Amino acid sequence: MTHEEFQSAAEHWSKKDALGVKMEADALKAAVEAFFADNNTCALATACGDFVRCTPIEYTWHDGAFWMFSEGGLKFFALEHNQNVCLAIYDRYDGFGSLHSAQVTGRAEMVEPFSAEYVRAAEFRKIPLAALKALPSPMHLIKITPIHIDYLCSALKEQGLNVRQTLDC
Repeated sequence: MTHEEFQSAAEHWSKKDALGVKMEADALKAAVEAFFADNNTCALATACGDFVRCTPIEYTWHDGAFWMFSEGGLKFFALEHNQNVCLAIYDRYDGFGSLHSAQVTGRAEMVEPFSAEYVRAAEFRKIPLAALKALPSPMHLIKITPIHIDYLCSALKEQGLNVRQTLDC
């Protein structure tokens, strides 16, 4: 592909979105948050230099953020150097009329083990604090605050709306 062809492909959705019918902001936010709450697993992409990692990981959604407990892994190599992340949440694809997903660009931060925020996240996740304290090393907690969300939902078409909606947080 030429540079122009790559550029044209990269601009596909922004051009299409400019012509689409947008959801009212509060309704979009409610739909997105309901989708996040109805699911619990995402693909978390982290990167640093030439290193890229995409990790399937369980999350909880509350207090305007994604919360992920993790024992460790290569995602932490990237997170040490680059807190910018992207995550994808999606339902099973069963054809063009069944699209339901979200792509979230956000900022990750590490929550200090056993801090008040850590304890609240563990309680929300229903992880006993005693179990976390009994581990040989602390369970890490990643908090991801969304910056930009691309939401796809085929059902929106029936309402006369664009199936792809964007939300800046």
